[in-house]
Amino acid sequence: MAVRQLLPMHSYKLFFHIFKLPVFSTKSLFTILVAALFFILYEIILMTPYLSMYPEDIATDKTLIAPFTENFSSKLPLEGVDTDNLDPLIPPVNVTREERIAWFQKTLPQLELFKSNNLNSQFHDKVLSFFNSNCAVWYFMIWLSPVQSFRQREFSAVDSLFRASPKGCLMILSPSLDSRQGYRILKPLIDGGYKVIAVTPDLHFLVMNTPAEGWLDELKSGSKDPGNISLSYNLSNLIRLAILYKYGGVYLDVDFIILKDFTGLRNAIGAQSRHKSTRKWTRINGALMIFDQDHPLLHDFLEEFAISFDGSKWGHNGPYLVSRVIERVETEPGYDLTILPPKTFYPMDWISIARLFKKPETETESKWVEDMLVELNRSTYAVHLWNHRTKELTVQEGSVVERLISSYCVICQHRNNNQ
Repeated sequence: MAVRQLLPMHSYKLFFHIFKLPVFSTKSLFTILVAALFFILYEIILMTPYLSMYPEDIATDKTLIAPFTENFSSKLPLEGVDTDNLDPLIPPVNVTREERIAWFQKTLPQLELFKSNNLNSQFHDKVLSFFNSNCAVWYFMIWLSPVQSFRQREFSAVDSLFRASPKGCLMILSPSLDSRQGYRILKPLIDGGYKVIAVTPDLHFLVMNTPAEGWLDELKSGSKDPGNISLSYNLSNLIRLAILYKYGGVYLDVDFIILKDFTGLRNAIGAQSRHKSTRKWTRINGALMIFDQDHPLLHDFLEEFAISFDGSKWGHNGPYLVSRVIERVETEPGYDLTILPPKTFYPMDWISIARLFKKPETETESKWVEDMLVELNRSTYAVHLWNHRTKELTVQEGSVVERLISSYCVICQHRNNNQ
């Protein structure tokens, strides 16, 4: 609101400055009124172009109700809404460890994610009642950002999942989507007969009787530094490990386009990269994991999270964590683990991913798009879009991503059938 306040103040100060000039002491009241009218008109003309800058003038309800009905090439941040500052788990910058801990202690009572109700059978009951015998696959996603940030690209991940796995059931662990606004976003899929629900995760219950239980107690008591990275990011890393350890199933981030059903995969995780000559993996990524309940590797992941947690190093508690643990236990018996090649989930690395968003401009580029689509359909289960890298990119018409989004969806088919 700084611009809106600054301009009127400047205008009125200028007016009163002129009014106090000696020339006005001998002028008539009529002259003064004319001057006042001039400044009123000046104010209206000057302010009109700025009115659309402010959040109260933006129709955010349209984005919340139907994020899937607009052209995907218009994927842009919501103008005037600073969604980053809406996340209560972003720590203050340029502060000491002690100041960060104090900030978290002050914020903790308002955080729904950390509230627990009596060792909580309620969350457990919700999970079991939702995933019944009619679910071919149990899927989990996590969304700890504000509901306003769940837009077309995130909805496309959910939409494509049901295109690939129509008999699967998806639970999105999310305090913000577990709301009336969140229900309205998911309602088109629910009305289409697909099983999807948003539930606020019970963090205490999820880590109870796991190696990460002590870590959470330390964080809540003020003896653990949350770090200077958004705590949402690190809690997402923890929750995905805990939910699979407790229940088993498929976990995937919300920046995938799913191309194939996961029914044939078991106790599998994807390599993000591998050595060109030896073909051995060089980095594992936990953005998509398939594991049985109580799998020993998940136990080791949770243990490593608690022991080596560093909330100020990007990736340390995520892909670097799963890579460290797997490197230690990969050859040990009893782990029943499949490491899938990069093309399975990460056919483009985070450096090259922008090419998939680009419209082909030449015949050579058009051929590359067609060849890429053929290869993805043949060898890839899901395409990771590296949202941290690409969230500001526009999905251009005719690009690989636009072609995939348009093909791997169920809501789009319902919409086209009704036209």
